Amino acid sequence: MAKHSILETLNESLRKDTLTSISVMQFPPGQVLFSAGEHCRGLPLMLDGSIKVQMTGVSGQGIVLYRMGADDICTLSIGCLMTGRGYRAEAIVEEEAEAAIIPRGLFDRLMDQSAEFRLAIMESYGKRLDDLMLLVEEVAFRRMDERLEEWLLARASHGQRVLAITHQELGIELGTAREVVSRLLKELERQDQVRLARGKIELTGLAGKLAPA
Repeated sequence: MAKHSILETLNESLRKDTLTSISVMQFPPGQVLFSAGEHCRGLPLMLDGSIKVQMTGVSGQGIVLYRMGADDICTLSIGCLMTGRGYRAEAIVEEEAEAAIIPRGLFDRLMDQSAEFRLAIMESYGKRLDDLMLLVEEVAFRRMDERLEEWLLARASHGQRVLAITHQELGIELGTAREVVSRLLKELERQDQVRLARGKIELTGLAGKLAPA
C-alpha cells in the first residue's frame, strides 16, 4: 500500500478511492520519468529513491532545478496538471525509485473535493517555488567559483572525499558550461585543493577547510 503524507489529508472515503485508483511503479537508475514537451498524465508521489529534474536550454547547457526524494511531490507535474501545458524539463532517476501515480482525472477530483488536499498541494508548490527563486538568485548574482567551492564542500561535509562526476555533469548541477567548470577546477588543483582524474574529483586540501566536528 502506498504511504505518502499527502494521502493523509484525505477523508476516509476519498483515501479509499485514491488507494484503489493509483498505480505504484518502480523506476531503475537512468530511466527518464518524463521529458520536455510531454504532457502530464498524472501526479507522481515519491515513495522512495531519488529523481532529479533538470532543464536544457537551446544552447545545450543544462541546470538541475531540484531533486525529489521519499515523500516529495513533483512540482512540475502539479503545474502541468493545473495549466494543461507540457513539461518544460526532464526527470531522470538517480537512485532506484518508487512512486505512486495519481491519474489526472483523480487529481482534478481531489483538488475539487478536498480542501485539505488542495492546501497541501499548494503548500508543496509554494515551497518548491521558493527553492527555485533561491536557485535563480544563486545563478544570477553569485560568482561561479564561490558556488563551485560551496558545492564541493557540501559533499565533503557528508564524508565524500572522492566524487564520481564529470565536468559536464557538474556544469549541469551548477547551471554553467563544462569549460567554465574545467577552468575553475584546474585552478583549484593548482592550489592543491583538489586532485583531478577522468570522471573523478578528489577533495584533498579543500576537505581540510571543513570546521572540526
